[in-house]
Amino acid sequence: MHAVAGQGGAPVRGGVTLRDGVASGVGRTALLVAAARAIETHRPDALARDPLAEHFVRACPDSAHWPVRPGQVPGGDADPLWGRLGRYFGLRTRVLDDHLLAAARAGTRQVVVLGAGLDSRAYRLDWPPGCVVHEIDTEQVLAFKRAVLDAAGAAPATERRPLAADLRDDWAGPLLADGFDPAAPTAWLAEGLLLYLPAEAERRLVSTVHRLSAPGSTLAYEIKDVAAEPPAVRTAPVYVAARQRLGIDLRALFDAGPRPDSAAELARRGWTVAVHTPYDFTALHGRGPRPEPDDALAANRWVFAGQRAR
Repeated sequence: MHAVAGQGGAPVRGGVTLRDGVASGVGRTALLVAAARAIETHRPDALARDPLAEHFVRACPDSAHWPVRPGQVPGGDADPLWGRLGRYFGLRTRVLDDHLLAAARAGTRQVVVLGAGLDSRAYRLDWPPGCVVHEIDTEQVLAFKRAVLDAAGAAPATERRPLAADLRDDWAGPLLADGFDPAAPTAWLAEGLLLYLPAEAERRLVSTVHRLSAPGSTLAYEIKDVAAEPPAVRTAPVYVAARQRLGIDLRALFDAGPRPDSAAELARRGWTVAVHTPYDFTALHGRGPRPEPDDALAANRWVFAGQRAR
């Protein structure tokens, strides 16, 4: 079915305005990350390159005016939103790219991106032959993504299988029906996802990943204990800029309840687990955000887990 123009120029597919999945709420943060990746792509010292990112940003009227080049960022790297937070997303992209490619080069041929959003790894990474990338997100997000990728004439670099499912509900059954092989090692990715899920949904998701993971599988995810942030962090420049300039209230979107210790649960289930701060990788790469007073990124952790291969 071809997309047709709706009100305000937004394409419509099957009666659904394609911008609906990304113009508000958590979906809008996918556009924020896409804009940050676009800016990072054009930096001379880019940690990651995503040539499709700016297409997503420009396709939604709500974000069409956002910067997608370093020269469009007022204040450059000193800007709390597109400078500091943008470099955070650039660093996160690079680290998780490296993690997935390391798993693929070690023999894993099955990748599942949970809450894929506007992720374009199936298109831009140098996958070994035989890799399959499953992308799970809502139908509205995937419809917007499909329309933009089709308009850009993009072709995936490996087999890509998008799957519409709500990660708060049963998604294992649809994934299995879509050809996922629970007997094969899997590289799981939950980038920018668990921060927004209620604690019980996170527990179910981690339990499902464990149940579907063959020996040799890996899982990378991001967490943030919002409740542990000092009161002064609530007015950190990153939060204020996102709210005032983009209409994205990040703290309101984050689940503020007590968080489960998923890293400890995975370790209890026999996974090897490593927990890092983003600044560990800033030091490794020599680029990225650095700690600051009343730091909105201080509570962020990146977790890497692996099932021992038999």
